[in-house]
Amino acid sequence: MQAVFVNAQAPYPSKPIRIIVPFPPGGANDFLARLLAERMFQNIGQPIIVENKVGAAGNIATEYVARQPADGYTLLVSANTHITNPSFFAKLPFDPIKDFEPVTLAVTIPFVLVVSPTIPANNVREFIALARAKPGTITFGTAGIGTPHHLAAELLKSMATIDMVHVPYKGGGPIIPALITGEVNSAIAAINSLIPLIKAGKIRALGLAGPDRLTILPDVPTIAENGPVPGYDVDSWLAILAPVGTPKHIVSRLNTEINRIVRDPQVMAEKLAPVGLKGAGTTPERLGEIMRTDLAKWAKVVKDANIPRNE
Repeated sequence: MQAVFVNAQAPYPSKPIRIIVPFPPGGANDFLARLLAERMFQNIGQPIIVENKVGAAGNIATEYVARQPADGYTLLVSANTHITNPSFFAKLPFDPIKDFEPVTLAVTIPFVLVVSPTIPANNVREFIALARAKPGTITFGTAGIGTPHHLAAELLKSMATIDMVHVPYKGGGPIIPALITGEVNSAIAAINSLIPLIKAGKIRALGLAGPDRLTILPDVPTIAENGPVPGYDVDSWLAILAPVGTPKHIVSRLNTEINRIVRDPQVMAEKLAPVGLKGAGTTPERLGEIMRTDLAKWAKVVKDANIPRNE
């Protein structure tokens, strides 16, 4: 009699999934994780637990996920800092590429160049001309050294050959009142926190940092098209990663479920757009390409700008 072999392995998922967030509740990472938790539960029938593991610019949570079993039950909501941190930390307890399986680039966060009302520039060309005419006098505010705000401005400085003064704050919140009062002249920051001020005329939007215009700011061109900096392209992104070695079929299932959510027109219109997020939803392979490209891109920006590292 021929033996019949039965695969006793439980179908995935057969227990709750954890999504680890490297930053405190209230930010874009946390918002995305909780949106996915709510919607994925409806589709897969297993609870999705969101855990915030804060500290060390996201490195604590990242190391934690890298050390978890590669079984699809622990995921990381990763931001651009995942691939910029290697430029700022001499030693990391993980490899940002080799220790993770890309699942999907879930959303992007458009950035925009804005100026205080005190700056006599109405477009990117005028802003760059002003910075060139008065080197070392235009200031730009950031959420701190090595943040996306900082790197976006350093890239603009390099590509436009201008000299501006960096004013780092402790987080993105203080940038807004500083812009309104003229304490700083400019910033390249996430559009979600700036839209109300732009609409109210309290600050002036000169150019979008990404490759495309946005319906939420239809009259604002991109920096690349409106200034002498062709190819300038900065978007902050949020991606989902799993520990390296996670089986392909599990990565594929997660990719399908997450992309279904972030590409849903209703989700994009009612959940993502109001908070300044753009649904993406890529293949795992495409996310891997983006991570490797951005790792090299920002390492060069950091080196060229002589930004110090944490030893």
